[in-house]
Amino acid sequence: MGNVNMLAVVLGTVVFFVIGAIWYGPLFGKQWRKLTGITDDMVQAGPRPGQKPVWLIMLLAFLLEMVVVLMLGHNIARANPAPHVIMMMAVGFGAVIMTPALGINYLFQMRPGKLFAIDAAHFIVGMAAVGGVFIALG
Repeated sequence: MGNVNMLAVVLGTVVFFVIGAIWYGPLFGKQWRKLTGITDDMVQAGPRPGQKPVWLIMLLAFLLEMVVVLMLGHNIARANPAPHVIMMMAVGFGAVIMTPALGINYLFQMRPGKLFAIDAAHFIVGMAAVGGVFIALG
């Protein structure tokens, strides 16, 4: 796997997760909840039978983000690229891997384009920030 910068992986994941909290909170939270059909009452009521509790959703989201960031770290360790290439790789993960996968899923779910834009932009911005972490800690 090479010498993956695990500090950058962990901090990059934390940064990605915090960006998500801001993204789906004050920035686009109301629009996102409206587009997904999630109401404030639903959130306050807690999980219904068969639904995961919020703490578990957040933990799983963090771990899944870490998988993506770890793969980026692996690619960086293998290639030892220049800083601008690290940023190209990080944004590339968000723009040409994560976003199209999300788009395919949303097409079959017949989700609104605005929801896709919010979620896709989160992936791209989050991964750009992850790239910044790898550059700063490189």
